[in-house]
Amino acid sequence: MQNYAATGPLVAVPNSDSRQLIAAELRNLIAQVEGSMRLIEAAMMREAGDRAGSTDVVVLDDLTPRYATASAALGACKAGLDVALQCLTDADEPPAATWPPGGGRI
Repeated sequence: MQNYAATGPLVAVPNSDSRQLIAAELRNLIAQVEGSMRLIEAAMMREAGDRAGSTDVVVLDDLTPRYATASAALGACKAGLDVALQCLTDADEPPAATWPPGGGRI
């Protein structure tokens, strides 16, 4: 994963272009999070299928809760990214959702 926090701006761009670049990066991050969520779902389905096919073996499932927790964390991350994207793309309108959920502080 690339670390953009330590790098300065590459070029000076007008505010509207800057917002568009940030919005594009947020869309990319959202796509990556969604891809990870699909991979987790596929892994859970694959493991469920592996267990269903075997009646002689009892499997102590310690991975499903971890997958579910990871998926929930990614879902929360995606929600935050969606709000950030909406704030940038709807510059003239206030965001419909608040972040963090419940109006708390980050």
